[in-house]
Amino acid sequence: MDPLKVPSPQETKLHFLDYWRIIRIRKTVILAVFLLVVITATLVTFILPESFSSTARIKIERDAPDIEGFAGRMGMGGYDPYFIQTEFEVIQSEVVLGKVIKDLNLNEEWGKKYGGGTLKTPETIGLLKGRIDLRPVRNTSFIEIRVFSEKPEEAARLANGIAEAYREHRHAQRKQLSSGGIAALEERWKEQEARVREAQTNVDHLREELKIPDTMVGGEAPLTLMSGDTLRRIEGMRIESKFELARQETLLNKLKEIKQQLGPEGLAEAIPTAAQDAQLASLVEQLVMVEQRLITLQKDFGPEHAEVLKVKDQAADLHNKITNRVDGILSGLDARVDSLKVGVSNMEGDVEKALTNDIQKARQSRPYYDAKRTLEELQRFRQILTMKIESEKIDQNLPKSMMVEITDPAYPGVRPVRPNKPLNIALGIIIGLVVGVGLAFFIEYLDTSVKTIDDVERSLQSPVLGVIPQNVGLVLEEGVDSPHAEAYRVLRTNLLFSRKDDKLNTVAVVSAGAGEGKSTTVFNLAAVFAQSRQRTLIVDSDLRRPTLHKMLHVTNSIGLTNYLLKQNTLEEVIQTTNVPTLDFLASGKLPSSSLGILSSAQMKELINELKQRYDFVFFDSPPIMGVSDASILASEVDMTLQVIQYRRYPQPMNIRAKQLIEKVGGNLVGIVLNNINMSQDESYYYYSGYYHDYYSRNEDQEPGQGAEAASGDKTGIDIK
Repeated sequence: MDPLKVPSPQETKLHFLDYWRIIRIRKTVILAVFLLVVITATLVTFILPESFSSTARIKIERDAPDIEGFAGRMGMGGYDPYFIQTEFEVIQSEVVLGKVIKDLNLNEEWGKKYGGGTLKTPETIGLLKGRIDLRPVRNTSFIEIRVFSEKPEEAARLANGIAEAYREHRHAQRKQLSSGGIAALEERWKEQEARVREAQTNVDHLREELKIPDTMVGGEAPLTLMSGDTLRRIEGMRIESKFELARQETLLNKLKEIKQQLGPEGLAEAIPTAAQDAQLASLVEQLVMVEQRLITLQKDFGPEHAEVLKVKDQAADLHNKITNRVDGILSGLDARVDSLKVGVSNMEGDVEKALTNDIQKARQSRPYYDAKRTLEELQRFRQILTMKIESEKIDQNLPKSMMVEITDPAYPGVRPVRPNKPLNIALGIIIGLVVGVGLAFFIEYLDTSVKTIDDVERSLQSPVLGVIPQNVGLVLEEGVDSPHAEAYRVLRTNLLFSRKDDKLNTVAVVSAGAGEGKSTTVFNLAAVFAQSRQRTLIVDSDLRRPTLHKMLHVTNSIGLTNYLLKQNTLEEVIQTTNVPTLDFLASGKLPSSSLGILSSAQMKELINELKQRYDFVFFDSPPIMGVSDASILASEVDMTLQVIQYRRYPQPMNIRAKQLIEKVGGNLVGIVLNNINMSQDESYYYYSGYYHDYYSRNEDQEPGQGAEAASGDKTGIDIK
């Protein structure tokens, strides 16, 4: 299994260290923006003129008098959540501010101060609004009117003027509304009075025309012909007479029935209980006494005695009288019944006639009473209007100081409140940091270049074999103990482990664009291999812009092109250095007619020959995105290293370079990250920091060894 094989890409999650890395890398941008914002905020703060503030506090209520009038508080309504906000707008309206401007003569005063003349009211209102700050006191009916000005006395004068103007506006508005309402009510009262007079005239005319004796002024219904008491009395007499008639008829019929059954004597005995009669009762009593005496005399003297006969004559006479009296009583009852019938009949006729006449009179007098009812309704409405007008006049004159009460008048400020220097500078610091960090992250978001090893392995799907720090020099000049040499030794070790076969010993170093450090990487990597006592050759294959001969301080007059054109032998073009295991093959002069010389069969034979002579052969190449030579080299050598400079080119460009290598059949063994700023990016510290610290400690313990080793590496260069 390949130890450096890259696993399948996984979804990455940002860690706090990733954010910290961006801040460290972009600290210059953050610091520049921070200083710019802070310095600007500080300068503006100290340049702005100082201003003072004064605050007047007022308490506002709905329109209502201080005491409850006749109308009460029914018109106030319930809670209005928009009342305070509405009054905010009223305070800032032209009605209130215009009065303040007029009372304080601000047009001329501010005209001399700002405009060099007299300002117009809209212009002055705009200036005044810019100085006003209205604030409600939470959960109360209080409003704070804060005014800012360069002069503390002017600020207090403006705040008090606005509060006073608003109070006068509320009172004047309320008085105007009340006066308008009263005027409308009085106009309506005049109209109602005219209608009442017209209705009264109509009522008087109907009463005279219909001849209605309307004695009851408040009557709402027509009067009957006879009074109510008389009608009730006649009706009562008729009912009593009718009842008496029924009773007398019943008594008469019963007495006649008794007479037929029992005779006059039996009737005489029943009459006293049914109809009392003193004379009949006396006769019956005398008859009883005479009959008792007759019985006694008959027992004493016998039936024929003169006294007995006398008494019998008396009894017979009493019987005749009783019979005559009974007949008289019955005749009287008959006459009485007849009289009652005639009376009842007459009373019923009178009542019927009176009712008919009453209905006719009521029908004739209906228009009068309708007109009278209309008159009374109009009079009642006129009375309501009169009471309403009087109550509104009383309410209008009631004091209304509680609608707007100035609880705390404004006083001149002691110290300026604007600009708030500590607050402005603190905000400048905060905003500077936020903007700087935000801009840094935005620039980082726009930067699509390679930033971390994870970016390379995730996008290119290739392992990173080495990480080269920034400002790397030549290993042969810095010495084998330099921290930079260790970075190349790490690269050498990873490259050796990446080989699948020990026979693979030719390496081409390519990059997507120019200036990514290919030549330096080739030179230092070959030097590290040579220092490990492996026979190494450096071939400068960048025929268009060769640079390796400058690093070795040799001539480029003879080299690869001379051999490929068969102008010189291989031994003649290879140059050696004072490092016994390191040789160099320059590019040579490139004729204009031989641009495709690297794709020749002679080049393939050269590579095979060099594989036999050297342990490792390193080829420098031009940028693969611009010249085809790099693709040709990648297809002919055993292994290819792609150099990517940290934060230089976009990732799609590096991906395209990898695809070109794979497309021509090149064996891309890994990536070399070049020019890493170790001081800014802590994620790369472990690639060089430990080695640097380790050698620093060794130098402290044995100060002579490092110097000797460094001086021993100072080698010269000879031409073979």
